[in-house]
Amino acid sequence: MQNVPVYKLLTEEEWRAAEAAGHTVSAIDIADGYVHLSTRAQLPETAARHFSGKGRVKLLEFESAALAPLRWEPSRGGDLFPHLYAPLEIARAQAAWWLEPGPDGALLLPEDI
Repeated sequence: MQNVPVYKLLTEEEWRAAEAAGHTVSAIDIADGYVHLSTRAQLPETAARHFSGKGRVKLLEFESAALAPLRWEPSRGGDLFPHLYAPLEIARAQAAWWLEPGPDGALLLPEDI
């Protein structure tokens, strides 16, 4: 895969844990044995499926080429998703945003990504 931005969404609780640990910590990542990431195109559905109704959410952006070992593996509908088989250090994020829910509870994604 080419070098593209990849994104990690974290609830406020997960973000506090990540700040304390220095790397992301979420139950689904621990259970599955890798860090779930999304491309820009995958982000809206990931946000809707897993983070709608959970209040504000932290969005972190990383360059895929800087993450190793990153694997592109089939997931939803056979689409290739980036999965990181190592801790995702939050200091390596090149950008971060707080996403606020809209009136319907869906997260509003920044226009500049």
